[in-house]
Amino acid sequence: MRLVIDDLRVEVAGKEVLRGLDLAMDSGEVHVIMGPNGSGKSTLAHALAARPGYVVTGGSVTLDGVDLLALSASERARAGLILALQQPLEIPGVRPLDLLAAAGASSEGLRSRMADEAAQVGLRNELLDRFVNVDLSGGERKRAEVVQIGVLRPAFAVFDEIDSGLDVDALGAVARRLDAATREWGCGILAITHFRRLLHELTPTMIHVVSAGRVVATGGPELAEVLERDGYEPFRALL
Repeated sequence: MRLVIDDLRVEVAGKEVLRGLDLAMDSGEVHVIMGPNGSGKSTLAHALAARPGYVVTGGSVTLDGVDLLALSASERARAGLILALQQPLEIPGVRPLDLLAAAGASSEGLRSRMADEAAQVGLRNELLDRFVNVDLSGGERKRAEVVQIGVLRPAFAVFDEIDSGLDVDALGAVARRLDAATREWGCGILAITHFRRLLHELTPTMIHVVSAGRVVATGGPELAEVLERDGYEPFRALL
C-alpha cells in the first residue's frame, strides 16, 4: 500500500500552517519527520486524522488511491490510517478491551492478543483492565497506545512524538515493537520526533525535515547526523 500526501495546505484558527507539504511512503517503511517548533509537524498528524479545527484548504492525501480527505476520522481509521497522540487521552468508564472492540478488533481471543502485545512493550498486564489511560503514567500511556496498534494492525500508523515521556528502556521496547510491525504485517510508520534518540532504536527508511509548513529536505538516516551537528538553521534557507 502507498500513502501519498501532495501539496497539502492546512489552516488552524485562520492561519495557514502547512503550505504545500509533499510526502510519499510505502507499506513497511519507517519515515521520520523532524523540524523546529511551530513548523507544522503536529498539524500534519492531526490533519491526517481529521481532527476538528484543522482545515484542509488544498492538496490531496490518498491511501492506495483512496481519497482520505473525503472520509471522516472513523472512516480513515477503517481505511487503515491511525494516529497515536502525543498526549493520549483518559477515557473514564471505558476499558481498553471495549475500546478495541468498538474500533473493529475481532472479539475472538482479543484479551489474549492484548496481553501478548502488552508483554512485548513491557506494560503490566493488570493495566489492561483499568479504564483507558486513567491513572497511568505518561510512559504507560505510550506503551498502551502501541498495544492498541499491535491489536488493530493498521496499514499506516502516525506517531506524534511517541518518544515523549519514555525512559530509555521504554523507548527501546516501543521502538522494537514498531520495527517488528513493519515486517509482521507491513505497517508503515510515520513518526514525528524532536529527538535523535528515537533513531538509535528505530532505523528510518527516510527522514524528512519540515520547516514553515513544507518538507525542505529528505534523506536517509545520515540526515539525523547533519541535524545534530548543524541544527535546523541551514534548512531555513531552502524555503
